[in-house]
Amino acid sequence: MKVISSERIPIKMWLDEIESGAVQQAKNLANLPFAFKWVSIMPDAHQGYGMPIGGVLACQKVVIPNAVGVDIGCGMCAVSTGLKEINKVQLGKIISEIKECVPVGFNHQEQKQSDWLNDKQKGDLLGTIVEQQYQSSLTQIGTLGGGNHFIEIQKGSDGFIYVMIHSGSRNLGYKVAKHYNEIAKKLNKLWHVEVPLKHDLAFLPIETAEAKKYMLEMNTCVNFALENRKRMLSEIMAIFCKHTSAVFGELINIAHNYATLENHYRENVIVHRKGATLASKGTIGIIPGSQGSKSYIVEGLGNPESFNSCSHGAGRKMGRRQACRELNLKKEIAKLDSQGIIHNIKTVDDLDEAVGAYKDIDTVMKNQKDLVKILVELRPLAVIKG
Repeated sequence: MKVISSERIPIKMWLDEIESGAVQQAKNLANLPFAFKWVSIMPDAHQGYGMPIGGVLACQKVVIPNAVGVDIGCGMCAVSTGLKEINKVQLGKIISEIKECVPVGFNHQEQKQSDWLNDKQKGDLLGTIVEQQYQSSLTQIGTLGGGNHFIEIQKGSDGFIYVMIHSGSRNLGYKVAKHYNEIAKKLNKLWHVEVPLKHDLAFLPIETAEAKKYMLEMNTCVNFALENRKRMLSEIMAIFCKHTSAVFGELINIAHNYATLENHYRENVIVHRKGATLASKGTIGIIPGSQGSKSYIVEGLGNPESFNSCSHGAGRKMGRRQACRELNLKKEIAKLDSQGIIHNIKTVDDLDEAVGAYKDIDTVMKNQKDLVKILVELRPLAVIKG
């Protein structure tokens, strides 16, 4: 762990190298008047919007929409299939059928899906962005989305075949995040706050009506994102059962974009995890690599210096456009083909999600030995990218 001590509060970093833009964003966080104790930067950190992806920020009595981000509730789920082996023919059929039934990228469901909120929940959300977007959300649920979201079939070090999904709250989370960030910006300007608007860290005092509405809608988006993953998984499980004798284990789920009230160092604070995962003692989590590298099921060690957090993945080392410009298509395909992985790298435009665009997951895991312990190491067999 490295510590930057030049700002109002320290910045604790679980990594050796970090881009200058992400360091400046961490310094902006550390100089917030309501930032608590220190800022924790996880080993997968890189520059984000307002706050580094892979950042953990505890605040006294305020919430910052941009410190959660636009894909509220984005996270991981994984489940063991109970299978010890799966052959290439089975794998090919399963991947083909998943692609047919799970919309990816900007694609939505052709028909509205069943409700994901009950009547009471709908009543609590009258007049909110979620209410406005609810009918639209019924065609988004059960869809993967784009970017770094994926469905992956993996072989675990425990001998079992696993299914893993990375996805979020789709357009619903984006709309909620954008709405409340704009409100926070207007209010901060009106209040003449000392936090520069150019830092993109506009905040809402937690006792205000606006903050309470944001927390309600944010938590609703977290629930939507979980239900989204569950519905995709249900389709995938049915496909597995069609082609194999799979008997599925218990679902592991963990989110990595949210804010929540927690008690740290005997004080109640709002902990923002933006591209960071809860790793309290005994918490079972998931840390994915890239589509050509290992992923991990882990157990949290409850390190208080990270506010009980760990990385949410390998983390990018190249921006999307940079990866498409600089990476070699043939070499990136060869990395995956040499491992026998069914993958999505076909053209130069796909290089934004190539192995070479991401940090080395082994280094990331080494840098957080004091945050988590590895339970299962997972090797990719087949990948569907958004």
